[in-house]
Amino acid sequence: MKIRKGDTVKVIAGKDKGAEGKVIQVLREEQRVVVEGVNRIKKHTKVVQQGGRGGTTGGIITTEAPIHVSNVMLVEGNGVTRVGFRREDVLKRRPDGSTYAGTRSVRISRKTGKEI
Repeated sequence: MKIRKGDTVKVIAGKDKGAEGKVIQVLREEQRVVVEGVNRIKKHTKVVQQGGRGGTTGGIITTEAPIHVSNVMLVEGNGVTRVGFRREDVLKRRPDGSTYAGTRSVRISRKTGKEI
């Protein structure tokens, strides 16, 4: 998945179109993300009595619900961009201290080509 926790994204479809927020959680199996301040729902909770201080109070809680990852785009600078990947050559170190040439994958902006 090209969107990660902590990324700032913009919603491009749905009832919250145009809203920007930070990714709180990534649900990889469902291909969904939870974005701060987007797709807010009200959840009704019961009072749970579990002896002592372990109980929770009841009421209506407002929380963010997941949205599909195809409905968000990564924000870079003052606009949005698609995300790509590039392999870079790096020097890696073995546990015994010797080094060898290897590659690592980095995320890049499709608009500018810079590393994200």
